[in-house]
Amino acid sequence: MLTKNAAPILEFDDAPEAKLNPANFVTEKFQTDKLVITFFPEVMDRLAEDGQIVLERTIPGENPVPIYRFAEEPDVLLTLGQCGCPACAGNLDLFHAMGVTKVMFCGGGGVLDRDIEVGRLLLVDGAIRDEGFSYHYLPPSRVVHADPAVTETIRRYLDENSIPYLRGLVWTTDAIFRETPDRIARRKEEGAKIVEMEQAGCIAVAKVRGFAYGALIYGGDDLTGEEWSNRGWRSRRGVRCDLVILCKELVKII
Repeated sequence: MLTKNAAPILEFDDAPEAKLNPANFVTEKFQTDKLVITFFPEVMDRLAEDGQIVLERTIPGENPVPIYRFAEEPDVLLTLGQCGCPACAGNLDLFHAMGVTKVMFCGGGGVLDRDIEVGRLLLVDGAIRDEGFSYHYLPPSRVVHADPAVTETIRRYLDENSIPYLRGLVWTTDAIFRETPDRIARRKEEGAKIVEMEQAGCIAVAKVRGFAYGALIYGGDDLTGEEWSNRGWRSRRGVRCDLVILCKELVKII
């Protein structure tokens, strides 16, 4: 039932079915339930060139989505994430309808604390919902929290393998060019450590559909100074490659 509100984005509808559902687009399910979503195209290119991943299939559409599998571990799939909640989390809903029930996400984001160095991992405990997509899946709230059982499994693995990391909230936004000083200050007050564009939606989809989802975001550009600083974060190829391989291991245990 639709709950009416003066602001359309706050009119939550808890109807389980919509006119258009992910199942409408599923012609063949995956043979595995494990998927890694990465935002590192150069890592995928390198893995493909080295024969470490092979093309499993391409999901057709106006923007076709290639899905790869690891050559030596074919029960783990890998795909390149799309920017923003509608594309990334929308595809995640489709992947679940195709049989995926365990997902690890790895990407980068802008740090809200200058002490977070480039490459430092953040284990995502939840997301501040400063976007629109998640409000179509969950009732309005400021924060959507990740599954504590999943984050605990990830934490234990990181600790046991002496992998340094932080944990906390991210700030999910729709508008990369509207990260204003006042908004940045407000989100820091709320506990956000990194700003990015997908987690609120992805966590919401996982909650509603009932599957395991975890995310590791690494510290990238810096929004804390008088001027924005790129910090050369996209050039950290070693960090990015290691993060994909780490998520391949994690998706097998969450």
